[in-house]
Amino acid sequence: MTMMPSVRKLVLATHLTLSVGWIGAALAYLALVLAAMTTQEAQTLRAAWIAMDLIGWYVIVPLALTSLATGLVMSLGTPWGLFRHYWVLFSLGLTTLATVVLLEHMQSVTVYADLAAKTPSAATGELPVELVHAGLGLLVLLAVQVMNVYKPRGLTPYGLRKQQEQRATRTGYGAATEEAAP
Repeated sequence: MTMMPSVRKLVLATHLTLSVGWIGAALAYLALVLAAMTTQEAQTLRAAWIAMDLIGWYVIVPLALTSLATGLVMSLGTPWGLFRHYWVLFSLGLTTLATVVLLEHMQSVTVYADLAAKTPSAATGELPVELVHAGLGLLVLLAVQVMNVYKPRGLTPYGLRKQQEQRATRTGYGAATEEAAP
């Protein structure tokens, strides 16, 4: 089912806003990690853990989930389709992977944020892990963005079959060719 142009534009604008917002929030999270890694003050470190928890759960997670949902709506409601092009499948796979890793990882961020809120000092040992998570997450999001802008060629077998069916329907050869074949 293809969306009407006005609905498609609205969903596309919403999807782009959410996706770019996710990238921006990931950058803010990365800035907090870097600030925590370079500080000597316990209060700044504690504040960074608490802020990472808040940004993670109240900004990044909702942006990830809604970006994934609007991406699915876009793929199902446009001629690109969900299973026709490899770039759509790769985008869906990477976005789903990023979302699952994010949800799993936020559990440990909450543990450290709670610990930081309750004790005078905060844990610094997990900050390199945070840097890796934030950095790799940002790279994945940027890779998905580039892939969605450039849309590399490559139809899936399903996409090739659909393309052939559409061509046959447009030219009228589909039924006549099959009947004439012995």
